[in-house]
Amino acid sequence: MRFPKLPNPGLDDRIPSHQELERMEKEEAGDRPKWDNKTQYMLTCVGFCVGLGNVWRFPYLCQSHGGGAFMIPFLILLVLEGIPLLHLEFAIGQRLRSGSVGVWTAINPHLTGVGIASLLVSFLVGMYYNTIIAWVMWYFFNSFQNPLPWSQCPVNANLTGLVSECARSSPVDYFWYRDTLNTSTSIGDSGGLQWWMVLCLLCAWLLLYVCCLRGIETTGKAVYVTSTLPYVVLTIFLIRGLTLKGSLDGIKFLFTPDLNELMNPSTWLDAGAQVFYSFALASGGLISFSSYNSVHNNCEQDAVIISFINGFTSVYAATVIYSIIGFRATERFDDCLEGNILALLNAFN
Repeated sequence: MRFPKLPNPGLDDRIPSHQELERMEKEEAGDRPKWDNKTQYMLTCVGFCVGLGNVWRFPYLCQSHGGGAFMIPFLILLVLEGIPLLHLEFAIGQRLRSGSVGVWTAINPHLTGVGIASLLVSFLVGMYYNTIIAWVMWYFFNSFQNPLPWSQCPVNANLTGLVSECARSSPVDYFWYRDTLNTSTSIGDSGGLQWWMVLCLLCAWLLLYVCCLRGIETTGKAVYVTSTLPYVVLTIFLIRGLTLKGSLDGIKFLFTPDLNELMNPSTWLDAGAQVFYSFALASGGLISFSSYNSVHNNCEQDAVIISFINGFTSVYAATVIYSIIGFRATERFDDCLEGNILALLNAFN
């Protein structure tokens, strides 16, 4: 069966040949920037793909879909869906030597809006991530205290006991909702701006500006830290987590699959969505990064390597998270057990 060829006048004129690409690369050698080395490019792609989707969303989906059972459709779709689409984005950006808007315009001028839409999506995602970075900065600044402000409840105004709201919940929740966000009592009350969070958000945008000040010249240097530091932190958390009581129970739960979940269509749908989410496909960033490569770069190999790193990071981050979850569950169980035993002893006495 042959699919009909859609009319697209002028396509051959908009897509340069390999000879033209080589000529353009030589002529633009001094004008168009390039990656200093392959390591910078790969680290930038890793930093762009690997993020909260691997650390937050993937462990949550594992918990929702039978633990290790979710890894099976995820890894299958990573190969069948993630690698081909990632290769496509790398190849099209490298071939057309342009960002998302330019690539879609070259394919067909009527598709320019798709490129603009991906640009707006990237901007909105950037705003969302910078807000999280502002929260991280706030916690980082407050961590230079002993004891940590979220490790114990504050004393009430009368100095007669702990703040009741904190005592009913936990010091961590109280610090988050009252000190960090200072949430209002109702959705109808905006509560106004919190100056400490505004300053942290300003610092986050300033840091982003410094990293992107001179395009890939500064971005390529920054990724040596920003793309490798998360793995260092995850490793520290894993080492610390393995020393805690019950951590192995959490990891055992993660890697004990409930194979009945494989018959659930929503498991496969969530796995496919996770591949799109974790790779940041169709957002335009990967197209832009690959446009600074040489026309002879092996983008197929790049897609396989980035996919492997992404899948490994998801499993590795989930292992770290579940070691902590196992500890927290054991701690809660022990507290509940001790409380019940104490209540029974008091009742019999």
